[in-house]
Amino acid sequence: MVNKQIAFSRVDSANFFKTLNKRVNGYFKDNNIARSGNWKLHLKTIIMFSIYLTPYFLFLTLSLPTWVQLILTVVMGIGMAGIGMNVMHDANHGAYSSKKWINKVMGSSIYILAGNAYNWKVQHNVLHHTYTNIHGHDEDLEAGRILRFSKHAKWHRFHKFQHYYGVFLYGLLTFNWALTTDFQQTYRYLKRKLSFGEFPNPSTQWSLLIITKIIYFGLWIVIPILFFNIVWWKILIGFFIMHYVAGVILSVVFQLAHVVEDAEVFLPDESGTMKNTWAIHQLFTTVNFANKNKIMNWFTGGLNHQVEHHIFPHISHVHYTKISKIVKETAKEFNLPYNEYKTTRKALIAHFKHLKQMGLNPATATV
Repeated sequence: MVNKQIAFSRVDSANFFKTLNKRVNGYFKDNNIARSGNWKLHLKTIIMFSIYLTPYFLFLTLSLPTWVQLILTVVMGIGMAGIGMNVMHDANHGAYSSKKWINKVMGSSIYILAGNAYNWKVQHNVLHHTYTNIHGHDEDLEAGRILRFSKHAKWHRFHKFQHYYGVFLYGLLTFNWALTTDFQQTYRYLKRKLSFGEFPNPSTQWSLLIITKIIYFGLWIVIPILFFNIVWWKILIGFFIMHYVAGVILSVVFQLAHVVEDAEVFLPDESGTMKNTWAIHQLFTTVNFANKNKIMNWFTGGLNHQVEHHIFPHISHVHYTKISKIVKETAKEFNLPYNEYKTTRKALIAHFKHLKQMGLNPATATV
C-alpha cells in the first residue's frame, strides 16, 4: 500500500459539481424531504434484522432436519449482507438518520457482522471514497497476490485462472473480517494515524476490537455448542455457510461497481496530483447496474446506484433512484461519463471479462 499524499485537481472550469449539487439540493428543497433515511429504510431495517436473527433462534430452539438447518444458514447469510448494505452502510456514512446518535447505534450493527466500525470507516469512508480506484491507495482494490484487479498490480502466472477461481474467494470476505482483517487493519491504521472523524485512543480501539470479537464468537459458536443440543460440527459448518453467503453477495455487489471493464483505475502523476477533480473522478471510476430492477434497488441498499452514492455519500440510498435522473442528465450535459449496465447479468459479464483480461500476462497481452 502506497502512502504518498494524493491531491485532486481543483480546476472545474465548467462548474460541473457546483451545478449538480445545486440541482440535487433543489430536489430535496422543492419536495420538502430530508436527505436521510425515511420510513422505508426503517421498515427495511426491521425486515433485514428479522431475516438475519429469526433463523438463528429457530436453529437453537427447534429440532429441525439437517437440510432445513442448511437453508436457515443461507437465509442468515442473506440477512447479514442485507444489514450490511442497507443499515450499517447508510449509518456509517451518516445517512441513516439526521441524528448522530442513531447513526452511531445503527452503524454499530457492523459488530454483529463480525466487523469493526473504526476499521470500516477508515477503509471505506476515507480510503475508498476519497481515493476511489486509485492504485496503491484504495484498499478495496487490494486482494493480496491471489487476485489482480488492476493493470498496475503485479502479475503472477496463476492470475490467468482468476476468472475461474475468483468468485469462490469472494465468499471469504466477512470470514476474514472475523478472523484476521480487523486486527491487521487496526494495527495499520493506528500506526498511520488514520481516522474518520476523531482519532481513537489506541488502547480503547484494541480493547473494543478484542471484546466485540469475544462476544461475537461467543454468541454464534460457544453458546450454541455449550447450551443447546446441537452437534459442534453443525454449528461450525453453519457459521461458515452464513459468512460465505454474505461474503459472496457483498463482494460481488462491490466488484460490479468498480472492478469491471468500464471502471477506470488511475495512478497519480509524479507530484501526486490527479488530473480530474474529486467529483469528476468518481464518474470515471464507478459504474451503476440494474437501476430499473426494483429487487436490486431494494436489496442492495442502492449500491447498484454507485455513481450517485460516490458523489453524494451522505444522502440515504432510499433517494438514489430519484436523484439518479438528475446526475445522469447533468453528466451528459457536461459531456462526462455516466457508466451503467442495464442488467445485473451484463455487469457480471463485464466483471468476469475484466478478471480474464487482468489475468493475462501484461508482457504479451493486447488490450
